[in-house]
Amino acid sequence: MIALTKRAAAARRPRRERGSLNPEDIIDSAFELAEEVSLDKLSMPMLSTRLDVGVTSIYWYFRRKEDLLNAMTDRALHQYANIVTPLVEPGDWQTSLRELARTMRTTFLGNPILCDLILFRSALSPTAADLGARHTEQVIAGLVEAGMPLRDAVDTYSAIQLHVHGSVVLRRIYDKNKESKPEAPAYYENLTISVATTPLLAEATSMGMRSGAPDDHNFEYSLDRILRSAAETLVQADADRAQVAGAGQRESDDTALGGRVRGLTDLPL
Repeated sequence: MIALTKRAAAARRPRRERGSLNPEDIIDSAFELAEEVSLDKLSMPMLSTRLDVGVTSIYWYFRRKEDLLNAMTDRALHQYANIVTPLVEPGDWQTSLRELARTMRTTFLGNPILCDLILFRSALSPTAADLGARHTEQVIAGLVEAGMPLRDAVDTYSAIQLHVHGSVVLRRIYDKNKESKPEAPAYYENLTISVATTPLLAEATSMGMRSGAPDDHNFEYSLDRILRSAAETLVQADADRAQVAGAGQRESDDTALGGRVRGLTDLPL
């Protein structure tokens, strides 16, 4: 697990002195506790016991659990942004965009609490929302600089985001189900596959393929198809620009030729 959400690993705290509690300590302990019991089971009384303070001391800073989760989400987003740099090199946009998608996925899979806060919750502070918008803007700017029309740049990165987030969420749902019911299979593991009724699926399964599974193979296959489609779009955009430029040049040449013809007709005989 990638330790993203705590400021620093700390030894067991000594008994807290009166008046020493602060919001950052509360958030630190909330992350530690969430990793042990999950965000769903995290509670203010549990947190007060961990901090060795009365629960009213926590309510002084965070009136509701939702307020605490919002603060945790803000920190998670800032730390996520420090790891997932939205850099797309215009000269090699496919490679850098591929690596960005892989880093996004690895970061979420490596920290379930980060995943739950950012992908499962919709509440964002204005600061966090601004951070997310700037991240997206930077990626789109790189694609536009590479020559991609704005509409296609937005569509391409939107497809990348949906692909990464969707595969991560499916994996996280599977893990959550396993935590509560270890014997419960994933939906793609529950398919009835036999040589008699589904020979093609049976052959694919024997090759190690899993239809619909959010695994590495399926992630990379879909990512490759998104990037190939984007590359084709860019080629078409270049061709369209060349055609427009050629038409403009012909119009310019025709205008110049017309001027020369008019000049000739104006000459005295």
